[in-house]
Amino acid sequence: MNGPTPFERMNRHGAIVDANHDELAMENFAQAMHFEVFAHLMPGNKDVYERRVLPAFEKREGRTPDSRREVRGEMREDPYHQTWSALRRTTQEMMWVATDTCLHRTYDELHERARPQKKTLGSLSLDANLDLPRYITAVDIHCMPGGYCSEATSGDVYAGALYDRGVYSITQGFLGPKVDGFGRSATAYIKRTYPNFRTGKVLDVGCAVGHGSVALAETLPEAEIHAIDVGAPMLRYAHARAESMGVAVHFAQQSAEHMTYDDNTFDFVVSGATLHELSTAGIRNIIRECRRVLKPGGVMIHIEQPQYEGMDPYDQFMRDWDTFGNNEPFWGTLHDLDLEALAVEAGFQRDNVQQSMEWGDEERGQVYNVDKPGEKPTPPWFFYTATK
Repeated sequence: MNGPTPFERMNRHGAIVDANHDELAMENFAQAMHFEVFAHLMPGNKDVYERRVLPAFEKREGRTPDSRREVRGEMREDPYHQTWSALRRTTQEMMWVATDTCLHRTYDELHERARPQKKTLGSLSLDANLDLPRYITAVDIHCMPGGYCSEATSGDVYAGALYDRGVYSITQGFLGPKVDGFGRSATAYIKRTYPNFRTGKVLDVGCAVGHGSVALAETLPEAEIHAIDVGAPMLRYAHARAESMGVAVHFAQQSAEHMTYDDNTFDFVVSGATLHELSTAGIRNIIRECRRVLKPGGVMIHIEQPQYEGMDPYDQFMRDWDTFGNNEPFWGTLHDLDLEALAVEAGFQRDNVQQSMEWGDEERGQVYNVDKPGEKPTPPWFFYTATK
């Protein structure tokens, strides 16, 4: 991949608003700057580490660093890493600001497009009394202004619209025009790994604006798709988006720690890039709930970045940047967890728990190799799966 996919290639749907020329140019510029910092300037950190930071540490301590925390303690004092880290944070914020500019101008139009329709394919169920988890509300995750749950007006969908365009920018467009790489990867994995598996009822956990939910509906046309999230503005937008695309999804505002579904309801439970935004207690509860709502023989899949086990301390340190630099306080915690033990604790049989790096959908969801530019990419997605 030689650069980010511009916004002109993002999928158009009935809930999205159009940026004008200057707004579009701003979005593309911010996205390109982020790509430059991430793909081309990031390798300089390794050069700095190997040429001056590591030798200085070895001379002083008589050994190499034995953890990412020791590496971070050294690297955060280095001017190159300080500059790179500041640039990465700044470009992350720039992308949100660029998207926000368009949405502020079109605020009324945006909400008119998302107005509930009398006749729908799917459904939307909101719970005004839901106790929102603090690990979601206490911080603007990945610097998204206002987070997932902020509402300024009745029927607000602003957070969902911001997330839709913002995530396309953050992921450089490599999740596809519909930002649906996770959902399509989950379906491809199921079809490849369980060729005789029949998906009758599917649940998307932490669905946000339904990128993955719509992909599941499109790739599993005979399945009944349900999707949950805690953010009401995200779900309103998700519902409007899916309906405008002619896709039936049943969205509900629920905490995945305490779902309202009956035991043994779903054939397939999936999440994409959700676990790293949860507290350890939240993850434990959600894995337990996923097992409860699965039918016997059902499959749970969580798609994430790889765990840190067996990884070099420097590589751990670089992958852990989001914990300290991108408002992702539970990122490092997740990637240190013994996920197999959590699944067994939740009731899954140990032999039915798998962890692997996968391509997922071979036509979408693949990324360039930022660690070794020019080389064939390694499988990008970590699949944490279990069968009931």
